[in-house]
Formats: sequence, structure tokens, C-alpha cells
Amino acid sequence: MMRSEKMGPIQPWWRVRMVWLVFGLPAVVVVASFITLGVAIHGGDTPLSHAAAADSTPAIPAMQARNHAATARR
Repeated sequence: MMRSEKMGPIQPWWRVRMVWLVFGLPAVVVVASFITLGVAIHGGDTPLSHAAAADSTPAIPAMQARNHAATARR
């Protein structure tokens, strides 16, 4: 014995929300990856020379904080 259930009207595929998640989210990720690639290729920072890097001392505050955290409290 088969049950006869009424089904709603069949909607076109573009009206089903799950289709937009299945196809839309991966498409957004692909577009975002190409944008990231473009920024990486065209907007990269210029590297510092060895002389300029040796003159600046940005690691001193970090080393002081590390040493302070590593000391034992009395």
C-alpha cells in the first residue's frame, strides 16, 4: 500500500537555498584566493638589506620580556 503524500510545488534550482551554499561558498573562496594571490604578487613589501636589518634592534624589548617572564619569583 503506497501512501499518497502531497508534495509542494517544485521550485527551480536557483530558488533552493542549499544550492547557493553548495555552489556559492566554494566560488567565493576561489575568488578570494585569486584576490589574495594578486595582493601577494603586486603588493609585496620590499625586503630590507642586511645592513638596515642589523642597525635596527626590534628584538630587544621582546628579549627583555622573555627574560623577565623566565625569572623565578621569590
